[in-house]
Amino acid sequence: METRAEKTIEKRNQGYNCAQAVACTYCDLVGMDEETMFKVTEGFGSGMANMHGTCGAVSGACALAGMKVSSGNLQSPDSKGETYKFVKKIVEEFEQQNGSVICKDLKGVETGKVLRSCPDCIKDAARIAEKVLFD
Repeated sequence: METRAEKTIEKRNQGYNCAQAVACTYCDLVGMDEETMFKVTEGFGSGMANMHGTCGAVSGACALAGMKVSSGNLQSPDSKGETYKFVKKIVEEFEQQNGSVICKDLKGVETGKVLRSCPDCIKDAARIAEKVLFD
């Protein structure tokens, strides 16, 4: 697969939040239209609504995992375990690469030490999603 990581930055430059930039770049690969994905991931930016929790870019990649892996079986939910395996891979790889998955830590809000810039987090999450979900 040709990387789409730079396209995520184009979306961020258009005003998409970190989660939207990642998730909307790959939404066609998981069968969701961009407007719906944009709406679904809107609250995930800046560590969940600017609360500096889990990095929005990671959250966007995890949303893609659910769309890609979930069976969507409402009567007998049976795919959580498989989805969690993919999410765990995404989160662990991102944390190993960047030292945290927490937005405030990545931005250095409390320490003054930036571990990774938002654009770099977005590209990292995109590359990890490509590797884990679409390779």
